[in-house]
Amino acid sequence: MSKLQSHANRSPVNGRSTIRESSGDRIFMTIIYLVLTVVLIAVLYPLIYIVSSSLSSPAAVSSGKVWLWPVDLTLDGYKSVLRNAQVITGYANSLFYTASGTLISVALTIMIAYPLSKKTFVGRSPLMMFIVFTMLFSGGLIPTYLVVKFMGLIDTRWALLIPNAVWVWQVIIARTFFQNSIPEELSEAADIDGCSDIRFIFSVILPLAKPIVAVLALMYAVGQWNAYFDALIYLKSQSLYPLQLILRSILILNSSTGNMDASEMIKQQQMAELMKYSLIVMASLPVLVIYPFVQRYFVQGMLIGSVKG
Repeated sequence: MSKLQSHANRSPVNGRSTIRESSGDRIFMTIIYLVLTVVLIAVLYPLIYIVSSSLSSPAAVSSGKVWLWPVDLTLDGYKSVLRNAQVITGYANSLFYTASGTLISVALTIMIAYPLSKKTFVGRSPLMMFIVFTMLFSGGLIPTYLVVKFMGLIDTRWALLIPNAVWVWQVIIARTFFQNSIPEELSEAADIDGCSDIRFIFSVILPLAKPIVAVLALMYAVGQWNAYFDALIYLKSQSLYPLQLILRSILILNSSTGNMDASEMIKQQQMAELMKYSLIVMASLPVLVIYPFVQRYFVQGMLIGSVKG
């Protein structure tokens, strides 16, 4: 009824007819803008607070003086972090795990998803059921640890790359993309021309699958970069620790007071609080830098992959 009234209430302005919004529509849009503004503030404020705290003095951070902008601007937190050899080693390890793990995961996911998208693939339905079953039910932590130990992966880099190399949800998204976006005629034409399956994948499928490859790469990269639990379980050597585990170790070490006097204890606690924010910023930088370059493909791939299940 309100739409009919708004269509009826038209007034010419500069030779054109404009639609007058009803009072109910204006109230509704005002509420929407207020809600979105509150959500934006709730999301944006923690980010600003973390960055401001990482650029403030240890005393200002520990005393709670920082609430929006940096107080007593300083780079002591970043200097302390970069002087720590463990942080540099952890950063390099995380970059290696992220790059290698993403490459392995994307390759395996495409190798699984593309055959499952082909109607001529015999047994694809039972195989897909088994794959989905692993997403709903797992063996648990202890059986998984025993499998990794039996394979000889304990305290090796492979322990962070192989056990969780393929995620079922990513396989479903990739399979749906191939079903909806890759015509069967391309495969038939390639067979007629004598093109092998490997050449067909590299020459035809991958160039057409850039959106879904970007989606898979971003998902796997973010998951691999933020992962720390597997490293906590499977790794023993500190030289193999990723950055997130180094962050945990540094915070726990700086939080222990030991047999020091009160002034030194306060300084150490203040520096630990400052280093926490500095490490959070440094740990978030790679993802923040990569995301803008793949955001366009990410949205496109997610929309295509969510049309059908």
